[in-house]
Amino acid sequence: MLAVRDTPFPDLGALQRQGGLRAAQIRRLAEADAMRSMFLDRRQALWEARALRDAPDLPLFRETRDEGAERAVPLPAMPVCEQVVADYQTLRLSLKAHPMAFLRKSLTRQGYTSTKALQQSRNRQAVKLAGLVLIRQRPGSAKGVCFVTLEDEFGTANLVIWPQVLETFRKVVMQARLMVIHGYVQRDVEIIHVVARRLEDRSDALLRLAPDGLAPAMARADEVNRPVQGSARSPEPPSLGHPRDARIIPKSRDFH
Repeated sequence: MLAVRDTPFPDLGALQRQGGLRAAQIRRLAEADAMRSMFLDRRQALWEARALRDAPDLPLFRETRDEGAERAVPLPAMPVCEQVVADYQTLRLSLKAHPMAFLRKSLTRQGYTSTKALQQSRNRQAVKLAGLVLIRQRPGSAKGVCFVTLEDEFGTANLVIWPQVLETFRKVVMQARLMVIHGYVQRDVEIIHVVARRLEDRSDALLRLAPDGLAPAMARADEVNRPVQGSARSPEPPSLGHPRDARIIPKSRDFH
């Protein structure tokens, strides 16, 4: 493969032959949208990759294949939202757009602010904010206070959840992938926190992007509530599944 790394490949067949790759490896590359340098988007590359085979054609079928060679079938380009979902399914991140960007229009109509607008907020200003949960922290020295980092397409916001609020909304705090917070701004010059008064789990909104690919994650602290696959409590063997069936949004990093 190193010997031909600077060689332009006219098609996926040439990539397979000259690069010494198996058909399954090329399909994985196509799923990850790695064929852009060949002017193939993910959908077109997957379509052409499906036609590749590792074993050569038998002589009986070789002439038939040559005579009736399939013409290239132009496929419609994938919408950006589908591209982002596919990026998260295969790469666990996307450089094309942020999932929250596709919900922003609806959020703005409902009066939700963004992390960008949060920079111009006033101390004690009431806000509604929505974002993906990146990190949950509950340090032992914080006397039961929980800190959550949310992310939207503009940046991050730091949430402060006091023990009483945490007790009321524990399930939301521990399980939400897309969290909505109703609270107020706590500001000291450039240091901004959002103090929570009420929380909502709106992970269901992400289903608009991937109806079958997203399930709410259970926090590590709540793992005891879920039977372990392959254990005496749950005899079913663990399911490996296909990467495209994985949760679209990666799990948050939780520290307790």
